[in-house]
Amino acid sequence: MEIRVLGPVEVWAAGRQVEIGPPRQRAVLAAIAVDVGRPVLVDDLVDRIWGEHPPQRARHALYVYIARLRQALAESGGRLVRRSGGYLLDADADLVDLHRFRSLLAAAHDPRRTDTDRSSLSRRALTLWRGTPLGDIGGDWADRSREGWRQLRLDAAVTWAQAELRLGNAAAVVGPLTQLIDEYPLAEPLAVALMRALYASGNAAQALEHYAVTRQSLVEQLGADPGPELRDVHAMILRGGAADPARTPPAVPTGPEAPALLPPDVPGFAGRDRELALLDEVLAGAGEYPTALPIVALSGTAGVGKTTLAVHWAHRVAERFPDGQLYVNLRGFDPSGTPLPPAEAVRGFLEALAVPPDRVPAGQEARVGLYRSLLAGRRVLVILDNARDAEQVRPLLPGAPGCLVVVTSRDQLTGLVAVEGARPIALQLLSATESRQLLVRRLGARCAVTEPDALDEVITHCARLPLALAVVAARAATQPLLPLSGLARELRDAAGGLDAFDGGDASCDVRSVFSWSYRSLSPRAAQLFRLLGLHPGAEIAVPAAASLVGVPVPEVVPVLAELTRAHLVSACAVGRYTLHDLLRAYAAELTVATDTAVARHAALHRVLDHYLHTAYGAARLLEPHREPITLCPPRPGVVTVPITDPGAALAWFATEHGALTDAVARAADADLATHTWQLAWSITSYSNRRGHWHDQAVVHRVALDAVCRTGDLVGQASSHRGLARAIFRLGRHEDAETHLRRAVVLAEQLGDLPGHARAHHGLAIVLEHRRAYAEALRHAEKALALYVAAGHGNGEAEALNGVGWCHALLGDYRRSLACAQRALPLLRKFGDRHAEGSAWDTVGYAYAHLGRHRRAIACYERALRLFREVGERFLEAETLTNLGDVHQLAGDLDGACRAWHDALTILDQLGHANAAQVRAKLDGTPTGGGALRLSAV
Repeated sequence: MEIRVLGPVEVWAAGRQVEIGPPRQRAVLAAIAVDVGRPVLVDDLVDRIWGEHPPQRARHALYVYIARLRQALAESGGRLVRRSGGYLLDADADLVDLHRFRSLLAAAHDPRRTDTDRSSLSRRALTLWRGTPLGDIGGDWADRSREGWRQLRLDAAVTWAQAELRLGNAAAVVGPLTQLIDEYPLAEPLAVALMRALYASGNAAQALEHYAVTRQSLVEQLGADPGPELRDVHAMILRGGAADPARTPPAVPTGPEAPALLPPDVPGFAGRDRELALLDEVLAGAGEYPTALPIVALSGTAGVGKTTLAVHWAHRVAERFPDGQLYVNLRGFDPSGTPLPPAEAVRGFLEALAVPPDRVPAGQEARVGLYRSLLAGRRVLVILDNARDAEQVRPLLPGAPGCLVVVTSRDQLTGLVAVEGARPIALQLLSATESRQLLVRRLGARCAVTEPDALDEVITHCARLPLALAVVAARAATQPLLPLSGLARELRDAAGGLDAFDGGDASCDVRSVFSWSYRSLSPRAAQLFRLLGLHPGAEIAVPAAASLVGVPVPEVVPVLAELTRAHLVSACAVGRYTLHDLLRAYAAELTVATDTAVARHAALHRVLDHYLHTAYGAARLLEPHREPITLCPPRPGVVTVPITDPGAALAWFATEHGALTDAVARAADADLATHTWQLAWSITSYSNRRGHWHDQAVVHRVALDAVCRTGDLVGQASSHRGLARAIFRLGRHEDAETHLRRAVVLAEQLGDLPGHARAHHGLAIVLEHRRAYAEALRHAEKALALYVAAGHGNGEAEALNGVGWCHALLGDYRRSLACAQRALPLLRKFGDRHAEGSAWDTVGYAYAHLGRHRRAIACYERALRLFREVGERFLEAETLTNLGDVHQLAGDLDGACRAWHDALTILDQLGHANAAQVRAKLDGTPTGGGALRLSAV
């Protein structure tokens, strides 16, 4: 099979052309084939095929095209593979004519090759050219690709011509070059090669005539005179000198006179070992592709240290670039709002390269041509700092290998990565260790010894952002009498604001630096960024972002992509985004200053609705038999996450746990008391299973305070029960009893029979743990009677098991067994696997005390399967403990130790106090006995 892109896009196999569909489908194949062997991300494919404004169903169309291409290629032995969020053409690179062209040209440039080899290789490369590359495909990506490949074709033609000239075959060169110059009349390297060939074959007059025609074309179309190499050949012919077939290097200053435009390195540079190693890797691998220009796209958020890193690395490797180092600040995110035009940047470079001002062409294209001619064959390091986008950068790229370019930008420069093959390096916040190194190097090692806690607090308040750390370090250095702890206190008192990070200069004022990125956003992206300051939690998923601004998910995705490209948010997982604390503080300032109080309240209400309605639906899947609560309908514009099974519910809660706990506090601060207690209710099922009892206690305490302020008795009853459930697991049994007795009173006032029953059930559990077994039985029986009166079948079965457990604790194992065995078929009928697990545990406990150890072990193992199935880790540990006890009674010490070890592992992970008692069992230390099983409150 062969895939051809150096002309109309075609696939050939077994000597015949394969039908690959309409132009857009062929464009998809080309967009993947040009990166053969490497995955191309779906977003990049959409950008290559449809450009910046794809249709709404572009992704769907892409998948259809790929499915059809897979079928067409499969018949020819080719494979399109889904890989790493994109698609990969699984084929040898030489099966694509573009890559074969590049391979041949790279071999021709190998200095170990003879001129005969060089001529043959470059000629074979040129024969692969069948016309206009991607000739049947339109769009910006195709246009940019064609332009880059044309430069490679010119390189191959010049390489072939120079080799033939050195071999003495000047006459063979004239015809092909004349035809090629008709296509590229302004390509000076071709003109130079043709003039040398004409002169060497005895046609000096034609050579001079061609110079005159070329000079006139350059002046008329570009406003520029011929470059130095063309002028040198012209002068040589006029003098009648000996023809030199070898290409004469442009007269660029070298050695002490070479340009050295790098800004000073920053003293106290710290960290970034990974990124420095990646930059070194690019430099070391530059020779692997001798015809390609190595480019690094160094991106990151405002203040993250892109320029500092680029300049520091440039100083480290400057000696590797003997022909000079060029640097320009492109002002892509400048406070003035006016990026530096590429034509002006090139002018500065030409002046640094010793081009007299009167020789600098007027037009951008001519300047770029001269600039690239001067750098051809030279080793120059080019730093393009603070670029706005790829379009600003492209005219500043050298046209030939030997140089290396580092571009820094707040934009991700995906176009530069996709088309020019730039190596992307995304700069993240410093690690805590790197932050500490930065401060220590700027303030001295003494602070780390005398005030380590203050040092860590400063790092926390600075959110590990290098700019913020540098500002604080400067303040500390200029106030030597102020201890670091005093500076940390100032940052603490600022309460997350940005005033403490005003460096007295716009370039080092954190708020000002952030504003340069913010002002570049579209109105919709600016609105979303501001409202992110209202969002609870450090991360936000796409549906929550859509709810925040009140638009459907498809409309918010491109807005988040824009914020990501601007590095105002970062993608931390698929469909999830985050921004560091100082950017969050800046967003919060902006929304207060820009958006009305009504708009802010509506946005917060929507995002809380998103979390509440999604969490409630997920909680109902985890505990479908729990008494439901009544939610108000979500506001217009709210997007909820469709969750259809318990596994997905657990996964969603695990991902959103931090945002949900923060949402409770945010709802309380906004006086949305109903959201507060209902969110706390919805989180409880997950928190209890995963042992997040501290968080559970906090959210229910916040909820209880909120509903007490509003007099919401339903919310108070729920919050008392939820708080009791959490603090009971934390060992605060008396406090748990107090809250449950208050819940009993409130349920009676409300006439809430299921809630009343649940409170009595909880009291039974608390009292059983305090060894008041008779009183616990009375409350368990009261719960059973209330569930029966309410007609709550599942609650009745659960309470029946609770009565049985209390009988077991009182030593009546046969009555215990009878109650639990009555409960089991009811619980299976209702599908309550959680309560069924507890009932099997009760049966196992009763059998164990009746001396029927094998039956007890079988019951405990059934309970374990159910607890593991529903993700109830704490009760799994309790049952494992009981299982170990039975194995010990049965004389199986190995089995007992295995069960206790597994129980201890879970309890240690949960941080539960019962771990000490299980550890004592493993150590053979008496524990004082007594029942430890704790059911749900």
